[in-house]
Amino acid sequence: MKTRPTGIGASNANWMSSLSPKLTAMPLKHLAVPGSHDSFSFWVDVKAPVGPDQKAIVKYLATAFRFVSKKVMKKWSMTQNLTFKEQLDAGIRYFDLRVSSKPGESGTEIYFIHGLFGHKVRDGLSDINSFLDAHGKEMVFLDFNHHYAMGMEHHTYLINMLQEVFGPKLCKIGVVEEITLDYLWENKYQVIVFYHHPSAESCPLIWPGNKCPAPWANTTDTTKLFQFLETTLGERAKMGSFHVTQAILTPRVKTIVKGLVRGLRNYLVERNLPIILTWVETQKPGVDGINIITSDFVELTDFANTVINLNNLLLNEQDQKKT
Repeated sequence: MKTRPTGIGASNANWMSSLSPKLTAMPLKHLAVPGSHDSFSFWVDVKAPVGPDQKAIVKYLATAFRFVSKKVMKKWSMTQNLTFKEQLDAGIRYFDLRVSSKPGESGTEIYFIHGLFGHKVRDGLSDINSFLDAHGKEMVFLDFNHHYAMGMEHHTYLINMLQEVFGPKLCKIGVVEEITLDYLWENKYQVIVFYHHPSAESCPLIWPGNKCPAPWANTTDTTKLFQFLETTLGERAKMGSFHVTQAILTPRVKTIVKGLVRGLRNYLVERNLPIILTWVETQKPGVDGINIITSDFVELTDFANTVINLNNLLLNEQDQKKT
């Protein structure tokens, strides 16, 4: 595992429990919550097969050039440096999770995936649960939004795993507007799981994916990204759901070719993160505002603190209404 980069401490490990009572009584859908994009990609296995989420040409190149092409893939698959524990300590409370079975492997084991396979899902969930055990008033959103090479037996295995690992911490499905931190604390809930597959429909502890839409801009251009994010934010009030603002740029094939050796972080992310953070600083949570915001490489800027501090705008708004 990587060590924590310089400047990342545990100062945000208890940020939710430190919020003003005025904020903990508000619907969680109105609060600003920092999240990470492809949250698990801090470690990928270059020795394992290429994941089933990749196009045929990528699988061919990985087979033809083997280890060299996988080392390049690693540079473009990794969107985070921090482990789950480090992200949680830094204040991240939403995790974007993509999962898959492993081709040729018997049984129903499930792994995190983003081009290349990562850790077993059970290991990652256990790390998150250990943090929650130690921080009883913090909560997390776990968004299982992509499932690859998974039959019903794999889904059943994963859904049972979630209940085994988190047990009574799982928040049952309810009315989104009624989910506040106060409500979660009163019921000792700490985990809201979204599952974008019909196999979980019969489980009252697993929320349907449509309760947490995450519109994707799919662009390398920050101007187009901001236009897209602002348009989708303007539409969120009518959804009656949580909402993910994906403040990320997505490389195209030609982007990857141009920056082949440098990778996602060095070629695309580092030069654009300050611009993205400046946009985040201009946002406001609340009824028509941002809710969950995700970023790549969350430790490279003051991302988590910036998002968390946006909640102060809600307090200022309340104070102004009283005067």
